Amino acid sequence: MTLPAALPTIRPLDPHAINRIAAGEVVERPASAVKELVENALDAGATRIDVAIREGGRALIRVEDDGCGIRAGELPLALARHATSKTDGADLLDIRSFGFRGEALASLAAVARLTLTSRVAGEEAAVIAAEGGRLAPVRPAALSRGSVVEVRDLFFATPARLKFLRGTRAEAQAIADVLRRLAMAEPFVAFTLRDLTEGERLVIRLDAEVPDLGDPREALRRRLRAVMGRGFSEGAVAVEAEREGHHLTGWAGLPAEARGAATAQHVYVNGRPVRDKLLLGALRAGYMDVLASGRHPMAALFLDCDPHLVDVNVHPAKAEVRFRDADCVRGLVVGALRRALAPLRPAPLLAEDLVEAARPEPLAASLGFPEPRPSPRAVEAAFRAQAPAFAEAMPPAAPWVTAPEPAPEEPDHPLGVARAQLHGNWIVAETAEGLVLVDQHAAHERLVYERLKREAARGPVPTQALLIPLVVEMAEDEAQRLADAASDLARLGLVLEGFGRGAVALREVPAALAGADGAALLHDVADALAEDGGAGGLQRRLDAVLASAACHGSVRSGRRLRPEEMNALLREMERTPNAGQCNHGRPTFVALRLQDIERLFGRR
Repeated sequence: MTLPAALPTIRPLDPHAINRIAAGEVVERPASAVKELVENALDAGATRIDVAIREGGRALIRVEDDGCGIRAGELPLALARHATSKTDGADLLDIRSFGFRGEALASLAAVARLTLTSRVAGEEAAVIAAEGGRLAPVRPAALSRGSVVEVRDLFFATPARLKFLRGTRAEAQAIADVLRRLAMAEPFVAFTLRDLTEGERLVIRLDAEVPDLGDPREALRRRLRAVMGRGFSEGAVAVEAEREGHHLTGWAGLPAEARGAATAQHVYVNGRPVRDKLLLGALRAGYMDVLASGRHPMAALFLDCDPHLVDVNVHPAKAEVRFRDADCVRGLVVGALRRALAPLRPAPLLAEDLVEAARPEPLAASLGFPEPRPSPRAVEAAFRAQAPAFAEAMPPAAPWVTAPEPAPEEPDHPLGVARAQLHGNWIVAETAEGLVLVDQHAAHERLVYERLKREAARGPVPTQALLIPLVVEMAEDEAQRLADAASDLARLGLVLEGFGRGAVALREVPAALAGADGAALLHDVADALAEDGGAGGLQRRLDAVLASAACHGSVRSGRRLRPEEMNALLREMERTPNAGQCNHGRPTFVALRLQDIERLFGRR
């Protein structure tokens, strides 16, 4: 072994170097700086927070609040590392504020040009400046109340960090996302974001909500509507559950209105926005049975618990947490979501999309000309001219009107009463408020799936033996997967055994799937086992198999149904949990209200 010519010397780093190194952990990009400064304002009790940026936060970040302020004599200490007013360090689990490490302001002062102006009620305002970690003396200033923090030339002291920032627009968007995420949990605080890059542009304006004494959560719902949109507010279902000191509230979007990216998933722990793997994994698990592959639900979930049950001091940016009882929290989230999503509900955004897609475009507008509008006098003259013709065509009025025969079922059920079947696949039902269009195959697929799950949970699934075992030839890897899972499949009513290389003999099938195509069923079950890959545990593997099996036992597209069969399908949908989506996450029905139909024909 070759020794170095000279032993390296251990020596302490320069304080400025230490601050710049620490700043790299706390302030990763301009959005991180905004997050830290806004959280400080919230900890100060602010009811109004104004943020202004320039060039995506590189050139300027200014955060102004009306909080309690900082005394003039404590301003230098506020820019020192590990100096904070939020904890004495005796119990790092009893954290009831956003900040507690005392690193944010010191980190920003180390890598940027920072100015902190503050005023405490009843005292004079003061200002302190820092550049690259070097502090200037405290000076008198003019300020009515609260604090103003200006950060200019971010990362000028660490130029290498600038090379890793994204474009101005991307950084500005990240800042807006951070501010919206913080604002969602603080409905009684007003937020604004202005971009000063080219003139002045108001990006976000969220007024403080007024408390609702009748429903304390209504203010939060209004704030979520302002941030996430009307579609989420109206279509989401309320979530509320409690277990062993953990209280979960919030709203979950319907599966039919999921998105292609996980950008609308917001999880909070004691009011703190987090990107925790446990909670986001539990969110996905709660939608496992009702969401299409590649789709991501919209949700805003708020978990509150005693601070001693969760450790927030595990990540420099405080984006992750650790729960004392992780299994309890995961079970709480998954169970609450499944219960909330189980009842049958129409998806309002689907109805709006259908109306917009089917709305006819006026011919004149499609040609690029303004739509002709007759004058009121012309319309009146046309009505007078048409009146005699209408009168001659109308039959004479009867002295009384005979009531029609009552329908076998009245349309007072949630899914109404079936009136027609279109193209052998779509059931049209009349409801008290409009009509419902049902995909008979998708709906029955969910019903069969839930029935198979109930039977599997109760014990051995009722089976039907095949008179002659069905020998199915397939690829060797598919046959091997089925053979390896034979004992698990037998619990689900699929009794099979190997039949040489690349072949499987099917002997029994679940009674609910009697008459299904056995060969296609086995191929799909093998595919389901391959897609799962064994990563989700036994129950997930079994559910994937049952979902594939249910597809083969459901009503096929093109089959004509009698009225009593269609109504029986609707009634069973109303009794079955998760009947609003098929096994693949697609919607099983679309509900149109009368006002939606009137909009379709231009009556509204």
